[in-house]
Amino acid sequence: MFEPSYYRRCQCKGPLKDKKGNPVLDADGNPKVGSIGTTCPKLGKGHGTWNFYFELEPAEGGTRQRVRRGGFAKLEDAKKKAREIYDAAMAGGDVLSDEKCGDFFLRWIKAKKSLARTTRHGYEEHINNYLLPHLGHIKCRDLKVRHLDKMYDAIEKENAQRILHRLHVDELQKKRDAAHRAWVKTAGYAKKEERRAARRAFLDANAELREGKKGLRKVTSAATMHRINDTLSSALSWGIKREQLFQRNWAQLVELPPVTRPKPLVWTPERIEHWKRTGEKPGPVMVWTPELTGQFLDFVKDDWLYELWHSFIFLGPRRGEMAALPWTEVSLDALWLRISQQIVEVAYELYGEAPKADSVRTLSLSLESADNLAAFRAKQEKQRQEWGDAYIESGRVWTHENGEALHPDWISRRFTRLVELSGLPPVRLHDLRHLAATLSLLAGHDIKVVQEKLGHSSRQITSDTYTSVLPEMLRAEAESVMAVVPRDVPFQVRTPLTIPEAAWQNDIAVFFAHGARQSGDTWAVGAQTQPDSDLLGMITLTGRGQDDAANGAVKWVRDHCSASDLELVRVENFNDRYLEEQRADFSLTRFTVARSESPTVEAWALPTGLPPAASRHGLRAPKGRRKAA
Repeated sequence: MFEPSYYRRCQCKGPLKDKKGNPVLDADGNPKVGSIGTTCPKLGKGHGTWNFYFELEPAEGGTRQRVRRGGFAKLEDAKKKAREIYDAAMAGGDVLSDEKCGDFFLRWIKAKKSLARTTRHGYEEHINNYLLPHLGHIKCRDLKVRHLDKMYDAIEKENAQRILHRLHVDELQKKRDAAHRAWVKTAGYAKKEERRAARRAFLDANAELREGKKGLRKVTSAATMHRINDTLSSALSWGIKREQLFQRNWAQLVELPPVTRPKPLVWTPERIEHWKRTGEKPGPVMVWTPELTGQFLDFVKDDWLYELWHSFIFLGPRRGEMAALPWTEVSLDALWLRISQQIVEVAYELYGEAPKADSVRTLSLSLESADNLAAFRAKQEKQRQEWGDAYIESGRVWTHENGEALHPDWISRRFTRLVELSGLPPVRLHDLRHLAATLSLLAGHDIKVVQEKLGHSSRQITSDTYTSVLPEMLRAEAESVMAVVPRDVPFQVRTPLTIPEAAWQNDIAVFFAHGARQSGDTWAVGAQTQPDSDLLGMITLTGRGQDDAANGAVKWVRDHCSASDLELVRVENFNDRYLEEQRADFSLTRFTVARSESPTVEAWALPTGLPPAASRHGLRAPKGRRKAA
């Protein structure tokens, strides 16, 4: 039965009295002084705070269970809290527990049996480095959101100190480097005493740097604070659902600094020039253009792991997935490989484990990728013969020359070194996943296809994090947008447009309008299905450049479709395909037209690539260094 008792008490100090009202004396016969609690004479005048207690059902063996709480400014608050605690007790909560948060966190992580190894390692780091030092001494029942706010405030204060420490270390580093240069300059011509003094100055500066680096720690970023809060939220949810240890999931009420995911940036000529001049990367995540990608592949074509770098670029796997890939999960005949294992690194130790469910996937191989894998297997077989009994049979696809499996961190360091040797602007190994996604989009694949290729759980992750916008895509988008807006460019019809029956395939016709400057601002635009075919029609117009010629062609074809009961399905502006020096004198537009009764226009795969008609004027598509894999 719920029968709480409410009373006031305070923290006033005064002479202590026993139950009979007599003063309590110390060993010397002096009155003892202490907290007088419920006997304070001021309590009846609104002094002190409200407290309560109530009895629960006896525990096993008849042990008495009494709940006490206090510190409430109003009686109504005490009554509300008493009811809340009683209801929690009736629901199975351990309201008498004195367990502290530190003990609870350790008990929670021990009970989580199904965590992946890397996830567990991250949780343990958060517990040991943040949750135990800041929250471990607080009783679970007393935990409030203010305690979490204090923890994150303390972390930000530590960050400020760490930044100052790092700046100090940077200054010591510069001082050490300057001392080393001064020492090197004395070699060969300075007096012996001067060389000794310079060497001593360098050694002193180096020792000062080593001392200054002690205790140097990384700044806890906003992203790390969010991950810490996620760990805490998971623990509190577990404690609430299983044992009712916490009143609420306080981690869900915390306000943390916003996290901005680094947006992948493309190495444009302007950014490359800035990097060469200053050595600064425009952003933490950088992506090569197709041209730079081809240059890298050409540079590493003689590297033992050329086929691995090729796979990273065109397939977009994670390094742990490539390090774990066995030959049993590769079919060169059926052109696929299956990602079902990964190597993870935890505290410099390697472990094999299955990837997340969304990351288990089968990747289709292009003919070039399959040829590369076959070539690498042949190289492995040659090395197996040369090494003989010393060859290590790991069963892995990607290995060292002696058959030893690759360490994921070694793969990253090897790639970084190759990029440095190539002289290309720097990218990280993980940035090749961004590159693979971007190249897939540039090739016209749907974002869903890219998601499956990279092994992501949602399209949102792929779209927001793993795709970049190449200059070619921006240019194509700009031209396509311009092409769909009709412009009133005056023109004269020299030969009416006629689409012959031979040009139609299942009610779809594709043809090109090629414009050429005649003299001054006069342009002639002719329509053809093929470079050497007869003209379907021709117009002339007065325009300032290739855009006006293209707009005139669009207006001409729209007028024809309206008059002939045809549907203009697609307009593609190919002006950007011309060489820079040719763009002033030529234009090219591709049109896709359908008969109005055609029911399946969208189902048709439109032709891709550059039409042959352009070749007569030196027009060429960007030449890829390699086939797309």
